[in-house]
Amino acid sequence: MYKLEEETEADWWEVEALYDLCFAPGRTALSSYRLRDGVPTVAPLCLTLRDADGTLAAVIRYWPALIGEADVLLLGPIAVHPTRQGEGLGALLIHESLAEARRLGWERVMLVGDAPYYGRFGFRRLEGVVMPPPTNPDRVLGLALKGGTWDGVTGLVGRAT
Repeated sequence: MYKLEEETEADWWEVEALYDLCFAPGRTALSSYRLRDGVPTVAPLCLTLRDADGTLAAVIRYWPALIGEADVLLLGPIAVHPTRQGEGLGALLIHESLAEARRLGWERVMLVGDAPYYGRFGFRRLEGVVMPPPTNPDRVLGLALKGGTWDGVTGLVGRAT
C-alpha cells in the first residue's frame, strides 16, 4: 500500500536525498538543470509516493519550459528508491502525473531519457527540438497530451519566465 501525494516544502530535503541516491554525483550539471534554475516547479504535478510506514519510495517532478513561444512541461527527474525498483512505481507516477497534466490543460511534455523505457508511455524522439548542450539529441523525447500539439514546435528549449 502506497500513499500518493503532492510534494510539499517539508519533503524537499528527503526528495533531494533520493535523487542523490539514484543519480550520479554530477546530476545537477546536466543541461536540464540549467532550465530549472530559479524556476518554480509545476507543483500539482510533483508527486511523492510513500509506503505504509511513511518511507519515501518514489518521486517525480515537472518544470515549465519554453520552445520559442510554446509552453512545454519538462518531466524529471523521476526516481524510485533502489529497494523498490521493479515494482512499477515509476510507471505509476508517470501515468498519474500525465493524467493530471492533461486535466490541468497542458498540451505537451518532454524529457531527456531512454527511448525504450519512455516509449511505452507514448514518448517519441523530438525532431527539431534542441536541448542546451551537452545533450544527446536521441534522448530528447516528447509526448503530445492533445493530438498534434507538437506539430511545428521546433527550436532551442529555454527557461520559462
